[in-house]
Amino acid sequence: MDDFDYLGEKAVYLDAACQSLRPKCVVEALENYYYKHNSCGERVKYPWGEKTDEMVEEARRRTLKLLKLKGKDYFVSFTLNTTYGINLILNEVKPELVKKVVTSEIEHNSPFLATMAMSERLGVPRIVLKREENGDLMMEGKLGEVARTWSGGLNEDDEMDFRGAVVVVNVAANFDGRRLGNLKEVVKRVHKDGGMIILDAAQAMAHHYEILEKTEADAICFSAHKMYAPSLGVIVARRDLVPKLRLTFVGGGMVDDVFEDRYMLSAEGNKDHVHTIFEAGLQAWGEICAFSEAVDWLGRRSKADKQRLLDCTRELDEFLRAKEKVKMVGKEANPTMSFYVEGMDSHLLGAALGKEGVMARTGYFCAHYYLDKVLGLPPLVRFSLSYATRKEDIERVKEVLGRI
Repeated sequence: MDDFDYLGEKAVYLDAACQSLRPKCVVEALENYYYKHNSCGERVKYPWGEKTDEMVEEARRRTLKLLKLKGKDYFVSFTLNTTYGINLILNEVKPELVKKVVTSEIEHNSPFLATMAMSERLGVPRIVLKREENGDLMMEGKLGEVARTWSGGLNEDDEMDFRGAVVVVNVAANFDGRRLGNLKEVVKRVHKDGGMIILDAAQAMAHHYEILEKTEADAICFSAHKMYAPSLGVIVARRDLVPKLRLTFVGGGMVDDVFEDRYMLSAEGNKDHVHTIFEAGLQAWGEICAFSEAVDWLGRRSKADKQRLLDCTRELDEFLRAKEKVKMVGKEANPTMSFYVEGMDSHLLGAALGKEGVMARTGYFCAHYYLDKVLGLPPLVRFSLSYATRKEDIERVKEVLGRI
């Protein structure tokens, strides 16, 4: 694979769920920014700046194209990461619109803690819904049937509804990859009840972005560095979300004019600048340019690329499940897989793997509540494969695990 031929033969990188490796074209795009047009976007009129503006706008267009969303309905803003994007939106929603906040049990700490903070800040109930083993969100029935926990005076006999709800759920779990298979139904139900829904797509964009195509969610937040791009956060939001926000995080890059006691937002006077409501201050222009290249690269993955990833996933999954003392999380093969070995400390196993050149994550992967408190599991080892994974990498992992 020429895209990742900088990898050494014995370097086996299996931590793509944290951050993926970058294909050479993406690294080159970042270098080109610094070497050929290092400039501020949306601020300057000289040729370097015009080039940066062109590439940043292309990044927004390519993102919407990848998700098959229309620019007249959606816009793209850039932030720091998924966590930042989710928190930013939750802090800007008009408090009077929020009657409850809803999340699910298998969330990364990003939405889990952010919804907890929103509930405490606004004094509204918080509901943690259960998820099926296949990842579907449970939402039909009484709270005692579909929710793991709830607060704010609610009781188990209350029917679940999303009236005045802000819902934040993931599209794919970061420990076993289970996906929100009923995403379209969830979005439809939330909107029917009068709520709004924000999707954490951090673990879906690299290999399962198709599930998000044409979604009508109010916002989709994800991290570019998990989808073969530099470290960057992305928000894809509906334009009709904007009236539901009360902006408190403001600064340069968001305004067209400023007076002694008021300011004029760029988004108010130009619909093409609506993305600036989430882009206070100077942006990571080079990273955005390189992200554009990554989106294009991702969209060009061939059937052979996808089949190789699938084959590697199945082979490693089958190998692990065949071992009596290996206990897997989840029942389906997925590029992101977690397990523990009976009688063996996962952190020590991770360190031993690392000494052999096999790079994997250990612990609870910022999903402490579900993995530790709900399932009661010990710390885990996580292998997360990607398009950079080679068939010989799987053989190497099997050989090293066998020796350990």
